[in-house]
Amino acid sequence: MTATLKLPIIDLSSPDRNSTAKTIRQACIEYGFFYLVNHGVEKELIGKVFDESRKFFSLHVEKKMELDHKEHRGYTAMYAESPDPASSSRGDSKESFYIGPIGDSTNSDLNQWPSKEILPNWRSTVESFYRKAFLSRCWKTASVSNCPVTELGRRFLEKVGGLVKPTAFVRLLHYPGDIGSYGLQICKEKFKQPQVWEDLPHVEGAFIINMGDMMERWTNCLYRSTLHRVLPAGKERYSAALFLNPDPDCVVECLKSCCNESSPPRFPPVRSGDYLGERLKATFAS
Repeated sequence: MTATLKLPIIDLSSPDRNSTAKTIRQACIEYGFFYLVNHGVEKELIGKVFDESRKFFSLHVEKKMELDHKEHRGYTAMYAESPDPASSSRGDSKESFYIGPIGDSTNSDLNQWPSKEILPNWRSTVESFYRKAFLSRCWKTASVSNCPVTELGRRFLEKVGGLVKPTAFVRLLHYPGDIGSYGLQICKEKFKQPQVWEDLPHVEGAFIINMGDMMERWTNCLYRSTLHRVLPAGKERYSAALFLNPDPDCVVECLKSCCNESSPPRFPPVRSGDYLGERLKATFAS
């Protein structure tokens, strides 16, 4: 039986920012994940996003395929993605919809949208969620963690050019009813065998924050990019995720404070945009 993991719950409304930052740092070291509450994205808006997501994924497959993904925007069908290229499986048992950067003319034009005749409120709802979630994830969390104990707060990201034009994607996901899901599971020790998986329970109104690869590289593996998955159980599951990366021209390299003789840099410097591009190519390699 899989154990249930109790992650730290970070309250963005807490007046004690130093304590909050320390809790964020420790969560990143121990788990690579934490819950975020009082994040500023209204419950009503979250409900609307899921309503619109259900409407889109309930459309006939031919209608959805009219928005087949291009430039990593739009619809991806079942089994089209393989986050682990080394796996022998046929791809992930889910369908999804990608929305790329909003607000600048170059990238906004690459997005694809369902027609207003079919889903009149879809675009406005998703764009509103994008902006709210981006503000919460990028500015509020970075500002709260902006103290000496974290070293990776807003001042640091501004110094290295990470917030000049950060790249954010919203991804709506649907796991169909014949596959379903228990929910999210994480494996803290991804290189150990056998792998030990733990369930992350639902926390009402909370976002689940995952540090990801960039923070792991910056901190020379002090912060975890934790292996995670969704397992089948026989019921539908919907989720909405925001993927946030530094400015494409930002160079991500191991911090000197995270390296020493016994722990030399594990990763070479890499341009953020190049790394993200290679990961996306690998995901859609098939």
